[in-house]
Amino acid sequence: MAVRSNGFRPAGFPSLLPHREPPMPARPLTAPSPSSAAVRAAFLTVKDAADYLGLSPHTLYVWRHRRQGPPSFRMGPRGRVMYRVEPLDAWVREQEQADSRSNPALNPLSVRPQERSARFSAA
Repeated sequence: MAVRSNGFRPAGFPSLLPHREPPMPARPLTAPSPSSAAVRAAFLTVKDAADYLGLSPHTLYVWRHRRQGPPSFRMGPRGRVMYRVEPLDAWVREQEQADSRSNPALNPLSVRPQERSARFSAA
């Protein structure tokens, strides 16, 4: 009987593989230096910005191509597309204000209905 790689074994059969502890990291994990953490927090890659906004990276690429969405820029000799956190937050606030469900001033139910013109009421 072959051992399955997904760890499944039928009930009543002993494990064929010995139990192993997970391997320890080769070097101890250290906290990043404050300067590198600050740089990482200031600039986001497309993937990080997409995770931050809850979107797909492809959506951000399409929006950038159409000149829509949050502001981005190219940085470095390879021209990687980057985002800053503050403009992303400002863009989200703009989206909230442009939505009638978040902005009571844009709610169509808060506006008094318009009167019909005489041309339509004489039918």
